[in-house]
Amino acid sequence: KLEEFLNFKQLKTSLKEAILLDYYTSGFWWAKEMNFSHEQLTGFMGLLNFLLENLSDKHMTLGDNIKELGRTMAGIGGTRSEESGDLFFFNVEQAKAIIDYLKISLFQPYKLYEYLFHTPREECVISKE
Repeated sequence: KLEEFLNFKQLKTSLKEAILLDYYTSGFWWAKEMNFSHEQLTGFMGLLNFLLENLSDKHMTLGDNIKELGRTMAGIGGTRSEESGDLFFFNVEQAKAIIDYLKISLFQPYKLYEYLFHTPREECVISKE
């Protein structure tokens, strides 16, 4: 279903599409295992997309992307107000778990994601098909 939603057409031949599908699928199942509500699951998937777009489209460094994460998650655990940010529906424990998850899923292999998005690759034709 995620493959259809993400509109991936070359999953069997595109390493980039396969990696991105794995990134989103892993995040989705992690959030399901955390028993996130529908609203929390939607917010979490949006956060995954936001951070990945920062890397791919805006060419943000690891440090800058971590700062963006901090700004985005500011106010979690407080009362719902203008200062609480877009992710007000998470509590502090969930926010800590999200940060731990992002640390291992995106921030530790950050250089690999940078390579995926910003290094041109030669396409090798192996057959006529």
